[in-house]
Amino acid sequence: MSLDVSSLSATALLHELRERRISAVEALDGLVERIEARNAAINAVVTEDYERARATAAAIDDARAAGRALGPLAGLPMTVKDSLMTEGVTTTSGAPELADFVPEHDAAPVARVKEAGAVVFAKTNLPIYAGDVQSYNDVFGTTNNPWDTDRAPGGSSGGSAAALAAGFTPLEIGSDIGGSIRNPAGMCGIVGHKPSYGIVSAKGQIPGPPGTLTQADIAVVGPMARTVADCRLELDVLAGADDWHGKAWALELPPARTGAVDELRVAVWATDPHCPVDEEIAAAITALGDRLAAAGATVDHEVRPGGFDFAKADATFWQLLGGAMSGGWSLSEIEEMAQRRAAGEIPEGDLGVEASIQRHRSWLTANERRLQMRARWLDFFNDWDVVLAPVSPTVAIPHDHSSPMSQRTIDVAGETRPYTAQMQWMGLFGLVYLPSTVVPIGVHSSGLPFGVQVVGPFLEDYTTLEAASYVEDLTGGTQRPPGW
Repeated sequence: MSLDVSSLSATALLHELRERRISAVEALDGLVERIEARNAAINAVVTEDYERARATAAAIDDARAAGRALGPLAGLPMTVKDSLMTEGVTTTSGAPELADFVPEHDAAPVARVKEAGAVVFAKTNLPIYAGDVQSYNDVFGTTNNPWDTDRAPGGSSGGSAAALAAGFTPLEIGSDIGGSIRNPAGMCGIVGHKPSYGIVSAKGQIPGPPGTLTQADIAVVGPMARTVADCRLELDVLAGADDWHGKAWALELPPARTGAVDELRVAVWATDPHCPVDEEIAAAITALGDRLAAAGATVDHEVRPGGFDFAKADATFWQLLGGAMSGGWSLSEIEEMAQRRAAGEIPEGDLGVEASIQRHRSWLTANERRLQMRARWLDFFNDWDVVLAPVSPTVAIPHDHSSPMSQRTIDVAGETRPYTAQMQWMGLFGLVYLPSTVVPIGVHSSGLPFGVQVVGPFLEDYTTLEAASYVEDLTGGTQRPPGW
């Protein structure tokens, strides 16, 4: 085998497979060899299913040789985030109580990629119950960033992003409620797409507990890759009506609004007083807007949705996120926290802890505020196609496993900011269900990569992906970390 499969995009590797210049078994073995040689440095891949994967790959090779019709991902080896149930493979979501849990069924997104012919051969690391913007747990330990092993790869799909950056896999399935696709994509310098809420079934995602049928508010499942084209390819496979609606509904996403960069209308939001951004990152996003303008796009650095307030949106995001995550606490814990709050204490702990004790009436009020914001964005996108915005106010942070999480801080250009500031730019758009494609746009003076969010109208995912492809062309897209 002369091809370096670790360097190929999913699209390129699929082409080689279809042309039979490489077999599915050879492609799989090439990635397994790289993982076995290099994974110890970053601990991205945590559970292997190599032998069953080889049997699947061999069957696909036989089917291809016989001329049988194959799916769009036929023979493509790929990994999957360990929060997604995978039939016959230990699926822990980073939780010790699930260390021996082996699902009997695939999560809906895993089933979709398998039906399309993908060969799922391993699982990637995450924080416990996908609840952090770092990736460590007591089952598998800490995942390191391939760009700097003293730093986190982001989270919660940190193992996914690290595996992509390291050349362990060409495609991944991640999940995102507070930025869990977008944050690690930015921190590891790869591409990630947070779909519009509801277009990809998350059935089989943990949390909630195995068997949960609820799709949590704000939470989505989506593609991660090294190119925008690969994310588009995977989204085509993942998106569709879920089990509840498939008998009567079909999903047909609208085409991209533009077919060329000079047709694109771009609003640039590079920083904000509510969540200041590292000067290098903000300057790069501003310069990217100018480069798109030079290429013919209509660009405005000041325009915002009418009457929209970042601080109010941020507060609403945290309130609704707490509601979505409240199932992680027992009733007795919720009651105890409510009593402490009534006594004047501010609950501390993991993400969403304070808002987990809210009354349903309070949630309904926050949801109405969200709908009012969605209406403002709807009006805004009558005149603009996409927004360029930061992913995080900083590059990848040093590992910080201190507890409680709510007391952690980060450094943004010498200023101490709350740890949760990493999520504010992502929550701004996730709150209102908008699609967002993260694409890398540069390397910071620290030597670490950073990206930009390309955000578009609800259900117009192909518009953000198309615009992100223009950005990718201008900036060069994903780079391999030094030494990898």
